[in-house]
Amino acid sequence: MAAPKEGHLLAAKKILRYLRGTIKFGIFYKRSSDSTLKGYTDSDFAGDLDGGKSTSGYVFMMGDGAVAWSSKKQPIVTLSTTEAEYVAATTCACQSIWMKEVLNSIEEDHCKCVTVFCNNSSSIKLSKNPVFHGRTKHINVRFHFIRDLIKKGEVELIYYGTKEQLADILTKPLKLEDFVKLRMLLRVQEKKDLN
Repeated sequence: MAAPKEGHLLAAKKILRYLRGTIKFGIFYKRSSDSTLKGYTDSDFAGDLDGGKSTSGYVFMMGDGAVAWSSKKQPIVTLSTTEAEYVAATTCACQSIWMKEVLNSIEEDHCKCVTVFCNNSSSIKLSKNPVFHGRTKHINVRFHFIRDLIKKGEVELIYYGTKEQLADILTKPLKLEDFVKLRMLLRVQEKKDLN
């Protein structure tokens, strides 16, 4: 704001064009017998060209609609794709615990374990195997919290292929057809298509 440049103006125009083109979109929720909470997590690796930080993204689905989502720059610089995905999975797991507690306060014993889908098998192995701890000491201790959640059975981290990873839409630029496919899977539709 203090010293705007031409690039800032171009970025603002791009955002405004995006908003104008998506103003008719929304999420339509249908009554569903399946009220299982499922999370999808993803990250880009070193997507921030200035600071080298990655972006974490997660989406939580309940029934057939998205109920919570986030896309946020990670607080630390990670040294590999595995670490970036591990940090993203931990952030998602923390959110899942909070959401599970809210759901359990509304409906007793709503769920015992939240399934979180991740498209990086190495980060899943890292979260389950404390032997790797020596190689990951540089990762902030708070990101190892996911290990305790998995050990207690509160979170289950499962591999999910990249093509159907719903959180991709929040972390990286996509081809138009991939973007439209993921948008549809999140149940984001134009109002005219809701019938």
